[in-house]
Amino acid sequence: MAYIDYIEYEDASDELKKLYESYGGANYTPANIVRIAGLNPKAMQHHVEFYRSIMFQKSPLSRAQREMIATVVSAINKCHY
Repeated sequence: MAYIDYIEYEDASDELKKLYESYGGANYTPANIVRIAGLNPKAMQHHVEFYRSIMFQKSPLSRAQREMIATVVSAINKCHY
């Protein structure tokens, strides 16, 4: 499995700090799957927009079904979900 260092909030650029503040809750720590895009803040922003669209916008699949699909795919890929 590849290892990508995360940029800590204290070491982040102003642009990245704003994204951490938007996506990271009270402690400014977004989920690891989001943090891996810290080297490219625009990619992080697009990743979150994409995730939100596939998980929350209108779909013939329920939210539970979408989460189940994500969980199964992660398990198959031996990826922590």
